[in-house]
Amino acid sequence: MNQYSTQEFLEIDQIREGVILLKNKTLRGVLMVSSLNFDLKSEEEQNAIIYQFQSFLNSLDFSCQIIIQSRRLNITDYIEKLRDLEKKQENELLAIQTAGYREFIESLVQTGTIMTKTFYIVIPFTLGELEAPEVTPQKKVLKFPKIPTLTEEQFQRCKNQLWQRLEFVALGMRRCGLRAIPLTTPELVELFWSLYHPKESEVGYFPRIPPELSR
Repeated sequence: MNQYSTQEFLEIDQIREGVILLKNKTLRGVLMVSSLNFDLKSEEEQNAIIYQFQSFLNSLDFSCQIIIQSRRLNITDYIEKLRDLEKKQENELLAIQTAGYREFIESLVQTGTIMTKTFYIVIPFTLGELEAPEVTPQKKVLKFPKIPTLTEEQFQRCKNQLWQRLEFVALGMRRCGLRAIPLTTPELVELFWSLYHPKESEVGYFPRIPPELSR
């Protein structure tokens, strides 16, 4: 039976300078977006947010992908602090109440009802978008040429254009009352690592990032 490494099944070729470079030589940038409690807003505020988001979507001339990552909330440290507080309680009644509260929190976590959600926007860019596309006469559609290799100069050109898109999307999110920041290389590595190692990431374990990737 042939053995394959995980990397062979991933579309990612490398992550550098805050950019994901795929094996097909296209680039991806990722913004992490804050959240807001929409239900607590007044009807007027809700309508304003919807209008701003609609205007943002209509202003886009490139595709983007919105990803919502749901993960069980890691409160291991909090539970351990409750356990220590329970042991140190001199009042027997307070110790019993602390133990009951700790057991209640543990049961909530085990049922998976306490979740944390993280929001991301993935934005693409290809070298073909810098070049003049072909127009096929049969279907009259744009067809961008495939890029077998990507030189350093081409990468930097694409990265600069991608960064402009990231800034444009971040501005659109800010008008909706949201904050969006681009993920750095270490943050991108941790994000993808956590996707393939959910149990380890839930308890706060993350891989060691090599110094050359820490920028």
